[in-house]
Amino acid sequence: MNIDEKRCLTAYLIWAFGIAWVLQIAAGICFRAGNPMAYTGLLALSMFAPLVAVVLSKFGLKRIGWKPRIKGNIRWILFAWFAPAVLGTLGAALYFLLVPKALDTELSYLYNVLGSEGIRQLENSGLSVSMYVVISCISALTFAPWLNLFFAVGEEAGWRGAMYPILKSRFGVLKGRILGGILWGIWHWPIMILAGYEYGSSYWGAPVTGPLLFCLITVAMGILLDWLYDKTHCIWVPALCHGAINAFAGVPTIFLNPSYRNQLLLGPLMIGIVGGLPMLAFSAWICTREGKK
Repeated sequence: MNIDEKRCLTAYLIWAFGIAWVLQIAAGICFRAGNPMAYTGLLALSMFAPLVAVVLSKFGLKRIGWKPRIKGNIRWILFAWFAPAVLGTLGAALYFLLVPKALDTELSYLYNVLGSEGIRQLENSGLSVSMYVVISCISALTFAPWLNLFFAVGEEAGWRGAMYPILKSRFGVLKGRILGGILWGIWHWPIMILAGYEYGSSYWGAPVTGPLLFCLITVAMGILLDWLYDKTHCIWVPALCHGAINAFAGVPTIFLNPSYRNQLLLGPLMIGIVGGLPMLAFSAWICTREGKK
């Protein structure tokens, strides 16, 4: 890492964390004030903080692989699109296999989330709760990853496009990815602590254990996303994978027994210890495979 890269990285981190944390704190305040619309909007805006940080730190947008590279990358695009659903399904299945009482095929969790008013609105639109589940699962596998891509690229341009290359240049590929994943996880901490983002606020060891576990998960996800970027040299591919992760993220909770909603540290989501095992295992495989080269 030369002096210019060090200055760019320092400036990038200051801007990426500073902008995002201001927005996350504001979102947390809105969440606690019962304003879900403002909360969601501010949280979505915070996803672009890394991209803005790239510009303000003068890293150079042209150094990022913006050009769509479809030719020769079809298999990686398909992998980015569907792998998160496969890994997430395997993780959820493993969790429900180990904790069978957590599985609820009567969709009680969803009924609680929707409430009587939400169910009434569905029925008025001609949809049953079962149909809503089918539509949600189909959207998570088809168009939702592509919609999420345009928000996810705000993060990917900063993390995988700018920060990871500098860290890998300085510390080596593995250590750079691990450090990058930890920083990425810490970046989420304000909203996790203030609004119970990802794990809620009533899990064991809250609000400490959730953010710490999340850093392990972001290390694994970061390895996968950076691996895709290295394979394709196109930032849109890890952005698609990131969008697919976000699209599928909440699907397993549809089948979660409501009495287990405060145990998301374990599963069934990919951010849980058990639910995240396939993701962790695949990331470990990437590290092992690349370590042999």
